[in-house]
Amino acid sequence: MKIGITYDLRDDYIKAGYSEEATAEFDRRDTIQAIESTLRDLGYETDCIGNSQNLMRRLLDGQRWDLVFNIAEGLNGFGREALVPSLLDAYGIPYTFSDPFVLSLTLHKAMTKRVVRDLGIPTPEYFVIEKEKKEFVGYFPFPLFAKPVAEGTSKGISAASKIMNTSQLTEVCNKLLSEFNQPVLVEMFLPGREFTVGIIGTGKEAKALGVMEVILKDNADPDVYSYANKEYCEELVEYRLADDITAQRTQKLALAVWRGLGCKDAGRVDFRVDKKGMPNFLEVNPLAGLHPEHSDLCIIASKAGMTYRELIESILLSTFKRYPSINAACKVTHG
Repeated sequence: MKIGITYDLRDDYIKAGYSEEATAEFDRRDTIQAIESTLRDLGYETDCIGNSQNLMRRLLDGQRWDLVFNIAEGLNGFGREALVPSLLDAYGIPYTFSDPFVLSLTLHKAMTKRVVRDLGIPTPEYFVIEKEKKEFVGYFPFPLFAKPVAEGTSKGISAASKIMNTSQLTEVCNKLLSEFNQPVLVEMFLPGREFTVGIIGTGKEAKALGVMEVILKDNADPDVYSYANKEYCEELVEYRLADDITAQRTQKLALAVWRGLGCKDAGRVDFRVDKKGMPNFLEVNPLAGLHPEHSDLCIIASKAGMTYRELIESILLSTFKRYPSINAACKVTHG
């Protein structure tokens, strides 16, 4: 079986003049090497395709793959993560992870919260700011929390994201609107513990790898899982698997979110606990990072006793089950 790999390489965009933070969601070269090496170890032929532009050129050139291992984040717009899956759907080529609809919905955090709230799952009250103003009025009591509506890897999140008054709300939101050229999501700030839940599988077969608590060290940006905290997590953050009552409740809610939104194969769901002790949904990442040591999903898997090879294999097995022709071929190949 020939597996193509689609991705956005961080080095390429930095060389093109993009900043470190602008490229935060893109993959390091050693991530791609780890994925390709693991796929080869599992017995598959690999082909590193690269980003959506490379994929388009090669599709038009007539090239095809039995499966594409897709981790391409894309660059512009609310549909950026959906571009590669949409192209692959158009050509009838199977791929890992979620479909264009799910990736477009979940990239927009406010729209995702609407759907999750309709599923009956707690999520912080929020409002969305669309354009710059001289003064913003908070619709809920301070503190509030502000972030770009459609970014990942904590882009745009800093210690200033926790907002204590109207003046700060205006300053932070105008800055985010200018820098990221997209609406700003403003939520009620939740003071409790923060969890991220790793999930493998699709639909009823989805299962949680573990519930990981994010604990900020004394030298970290306080109160927020910021871009800096995530980028330098080895020095600033402690990760710990949790299995108490609150963590168990979080796991159950995470699976409900995952299944309710129709996410596929693997990813993460993030929660924070409110002042009443109830886990609240923050966001879902259906295209989670896969760096063996640095990415949250891989850290969860490792702490749960799963090797990187086993994680990649589990993702593939989930994908194969969704495509009957591949599933049948794999049964013939692997017995």
